[in-house]
Amino acid sequence: MQIVPRHERGALVLSVTGDLDIDNVGVLGAALEDASREGSAPVVVDLAQVSFADSTTVNVLLQGQTALGPRLRLAAPSVFMGRLISVLGLDSALPVFPSVAEAIDPPLPA
Repeated sequence: MQIVPRHERGALVLSVTGDLDIDNVGVLGAALEDASREGSAPVVVDLAQVSFADSTTVNVLLQGQTALGPRLRLAAPSVFMGRLISVLGLDSALPVFPSVAEAIDPPLPA
């Protein structure tokens, strides 16, 4: 698992790659915790390259939502993550966007 942070159009984007599980998801938790102490910019977790995630990952994302509130946004979920989010109903607790660009600048409601 690897996390590459970058700043894009005023948001912190955390691009996550690989498998997220109990052995390594603490790194994501620490990154979200750090982000909660830094400013008020959106924090986008890019899930496009995540191939696996377990229940500890879900807990870390929910804890991130508690710390960051509406600043936390999930983006571009991989097929695996899309299924996980759908099955668990995470999209009712966390905003999920089809792309990083839309997570940074959500479209206006029609």
